[in-house]
Amino acid sequence: MNQPLAYVHPGAKIAKNVVIEPFTTIHNNVVIGDGTWIGSNVTIMEGARIGKNCNIFPGAVISAVPQDLKFGGEDSLAIIGDNCTIRECVTINRGTIASGQTTLGNNCLVMATAHIAHDCHIGDNAIIVNGVALAGHVIVGKYAVIGGLAAVHQFIHIGDHAMVSGGSLVRKDVPPFTKAAKEPLSYVGINSVGLRRRGFSTEKIKEIQDIYRILYQKNYNTTQALGIIEAEMEATPERDEIIDFIRNSSRGVMKGYSGNY
Repeated sequence: MNQPLAYVHPGAKIAKNVVIEPFTTIHNNVVIGDGTWIGSNVTIMEGARIGKNCNIFPGAVISAVPQDLKFGGEDSLAIIGDNCTIRECVTINRGTIASGQTTLGNNCLVMATAHIAHDCHIGDNAIIVNGVALAGHVIVGKYAVIGGLAAVHQFIHIGDHAMVSGGSLVRKDVPPFTKAAKEPLSYVGINSVGLRRRGFSTEKIKEIQDIYRILYQKNYNTTQALGIIEAEMEATPERDEIIDFIRNSSRGVMKGYSGNY
């Protein structure tokens, strides 16, 4: 911890085996867990809570105040879980009075220059690729992947195991287990490769495909499709997760196939 070329506020709580490289600044009211490495020229501001065994690369700014004109200086946090990698020049803002915190789960990878705004909540094992911009209040599910340079509108919800293609403009919610691409953003299938990598069986993947065929390829409206899925398909955690996601969507979910495919 004796880094003559780094500044660590006396009020920061740093585990003994944290490595802090030169020219880094750590403000008051910061907690950093065991085994974390913080590269040069990182700025960690008040309200940061960083877990164990994280790697934070040069130029990152963690827990800066929100870029929200309604922010009134209230106490809030930016919470980063264990085993996360945050690459060069990433910015993660702390929360506002709306939720009090911005959160990044365990085992996440946030690639260079990505921005995670106030009150975002990112699930475990998510991957946020280079240049992604998440507006405020975005929810990203566990194991979701957001491709490079995608821009996500505020209050969007991206479901577990979903994959959003690079360069996308995400204006509607993306249901779990799906792939999203095209402009405007549309359903282009389920994330079958990702699901296989995570141990989903062939039978489970087929079940998810059958659900989304009813939702997106049978020309039913959403209410009709959900009624058919509930009536005709066995209740499983995946089926119920999809139904609950769509019914609870405040912005509406992305559209389905069109004649352009």
